[in-house]
Amino acid sequence: MHDLQLDVLRWEAHKPMSPNLSLICDGKKFMWDGNLYASREEVSPVQESYQKDNFDVHVIEEEGKFLIYTRRPVKDVVVAAQ
Repeated sequence: MHDLQLDVLRWEAHKPMSPNLSLICDGKKFMWDGNLYASREEVSPVQESYQKDNFDVHVIEEEGKFLIYTRRPVKDVVVAAQ
């Protein structure tokens, strides 16, 4: 193998994961919480905590890591009369 090919392979093996910052699911926007989790077991208490705080939560597995995407649902829309 050429040196350039070896350099590319080394870079591919060590490049950082770059997840999407947002996710659209069922027409709703979810934001990544910024953390990479190693397992479902690690995700579970964090997911429960978000749900207790009334967030909608989606867990995605990507490249062997788990990511949590959250959104806070809108409860009431107040429109000011003019």
